[in-house]
Amino acid sequence: MRISAYFGPVAALSLLGVLLAGAAAWAADELKVDQPAPDFSTLDSQGKVRHLADFRGKVVVLEWTNADCPFTRKHYESGNMQSLQSLARDHGVVWLSVISSAPGTQGYVDGRQADELTRTRNAVPTAVLLDPSGSVGRLYHAKTTPHMYVIDAKGELRYMGGIDSVATTDVSDIAKAEPYLKEALLAVVDGQPVAHPVTRPYGCSVKYASG
Repeated sequence: MRISAYFGPVAALSLLGVLLAGAAAWAADELKVDQPAPDFSTLDSQGKVRHLADFRGKVVVLEWTNADCPFTRKHYESGNMQSLQSLARDHGVVWLSVISSAPGTQGYVDGRQADELTRTRNAVPTAVLLDPSGSVGRLYHAKTTPHMYVIDAKGELRYMGGIDSVATTDVSDIAKAEPYLKEALLAVVDGQPVAHPVTRPYGCSVKYASG
């Protein structure tokens, strides 16, 4: 069965409907780098409870994702996101993809659908976390898909922001962009300072439950 069969009709998107880096709702001081990352507990796509604290001693990447968002598709259809996931895996880094779309909103999937997306896109996250209530996303003030975070082995937040520096849906722009997430990941793995610890995320707004 094709992935599209799992989803209801998705309204056409325009760039006016996405949350870009300059949105007033984004605030750099909502979380602090070099401070303990907020702990959380949520189910993954296979029904296993995942706690951030379980990964203490390992570097962790959090990726907020929405398979129907054109900014997310830019990085998956190009293979860029999978390449970063493979790089993380090769360095012993835990990669957690987080889906905070509420039921009935763009990007919402259940566990089976999430696993099918992982398979068909050749993605290699450590786990896909399901956050339909939005509690984990709000804890991290995740604004966009993608929105990226790097947590070091001590459990401290070392990076938060965009996957790169060019806020478009154009695949050709990936090669031109400064790869913020990649740079931060490798710096944390090597025990080095992160050159740009806070950057502006770009993408579609996270489709949180209302209320």
